[in-house]
Amino acid sequence: MIFSLSLSALSCGKNNELGTTPKIANNTNGNTTNPAVSKMKITIGTAVFTATLSNNATGNAFKARLPLTLNMTELNSNEKYFDFQTALPSNAANPDTIQTGDILLYGSNTLVLFYKTFLTSYRYTSIARIDNPSGLAIALGSRNVMVKFELV
Repeated sequence: MIFSLSLSALSCGKNNELGTTPKIANNTNGNTTNPAVSKMKITIGTAVFTATLSNNATGNAFKARLPLTLNMTELNSNEKYFDFQTALPSNAANPDTIQTGDILLYGSNTLVLFYKTFLTSYRYTSIARIDNPSGLAIALGSRNVMVKFELV
């Protein structure tokens, strides 16, 4: 009984609090997969990235709005943001560290795409994460930019 309670406590880590998708099974490459995971394509100019949508109400609500092409505003030399006119569901938590490629919701209306890793004291709700953010900062540049989000 104590052993099963210990396992239950271990399965409630920070990633699940942020709405990230749990890893379920190994495929033949040794990578973990979850067949229920939703993917989206993000296009910035000629650069294309794939992202995994968070398995939470916010990720699902964002997915329902796709496809979207947004004029995202530069802020702080580490993020692009867009303010929606209508709210998305939120369940904000402090992630401690923002990772390059995080796509988060600030408040209930602001979509934020981060292109640098840094520590934060702000609270966000997870929407998605770019699977391989290599080249993201270059693609986004230092000015406002059009970003297209669509389901794969």
